[in-house]
Amino acid sequence: MSNHRRQLGTFGEDLVAAWYERSGFEILDRNWRIRGGEIDLVTTSGRLLVFCEVKTRTSAAFGSAAEAVTPAKQRRLRSLAVAWLGAHRELRACTVRFDVAAITGTDVSVVVDAF
Repeated sequence: MSNHRRQLGTFGEDLVAAWYERSGFEILDRNWRIRGGEIDLVTTSGRLLVFCEVKTRTSAAFGSAAEAVTPAKQRRLRSLAVAWLGAHRELRACTVRFDVAAITGTDVSVVVDAF
């Protein structure tokens, strides 16, 4: 991955993490990685655990960032969430939600309970 794309991704994740924190969530994990992939953000509020996929674009010229989360990506995120929960057994009783955050420029749009 190019340095510019990595910086753009980090920029978007920072914006989304701040959005969750302003909404009363605590960030538990960022860029949690195993062989099968990566979870961008894991947040919690009370007994709610949110796995968030962050997609950042400089413009909407090639479609929205949220459109990049395909059914295959959704399946992979579900599998990664199971692995994350296996590594964090104390949180297994939480309600789980999957969000998709789309950043275009500095505009943050979070699709709550996206899938």
